[in-house]
Amino acid sequence: MPTLLLVRHGRSTANTEGLLAGWTPGVALDDRGAAQAAALPGRLAELPLSEIVTSPLQRCQETLRPLLDARPGLTVHTDDRIGECHYGDWSGRKLAELQDEPLMQVVQAHPSAAAFPGGESMRAMQTRAAEAVREWNARVERDHGADAVYLMCSHGDIIKSLVADALGLHLDLFQRIAVEPCSITAIRYTRLRPFLVRLGDTGDFTSLAPREEPPADDATVGGDAGAP
Repeated sequence: MPTLLLVRHGRSTANTEGLLAGWTPGVALDDRGAAQAAALPGRLAELPLSEIVTSPLQRCQETLRPLLDARPGLTVHTDDRIGECHYGDWSGRKLAELQDEPLMQVVQAHPSAAAFPGGESMRAMQTRAAEAVREWNARVERDHGADAVYLMCSHGDIIKSLVADALGLHLDLFQRIAVEPCSITAIRYTRLRPFLVRLGDTGDFTSLAPREEPPADDATVGGDAGAP
């Protein structure tokens, strides 16, 4: 079966403002995110991509634009199932404010029991994304062969949940996984099991350097902003 490259969108204005964007319209890449997107064609230059699938949200579309400009022959498909989690009433709110919500402890420690008010559960988020991947795996293999490589551009929580699915991890463990903006995660699928061959690879280890403020113990819902 094919190899899937999961690209998290580049750093967005919501990331730098500390907002939980969700499906809020008009969330674009910031200057660093645009630079990350511009570097993506070079990072993938040696890979023969067969298809591109993307979340419908603006920050993913902008991340892919330089890659599509560099490879005008590639077909791009939009799939709502790999769009961001529907955070409902939490969408657009500051993450710092949400830390005081009792539900945040559930999101961090027991996400399989978390459902966002006016939105969806994290279980539903993972299920729709995993179903999309399985359907695209079959389609890409049918159209391009078992050795094909294809790309999906999606969001932090979606990608983390797909990594957990590939590793056979319970969703309650997915907050232990981190993927930075514009990082590339690669999963090679086979008939019996998937293999995680890259995780959150940015080609840049800046984010591992000590920071003035130590990183939080909890995971950032929606994904953090990456290196300063």
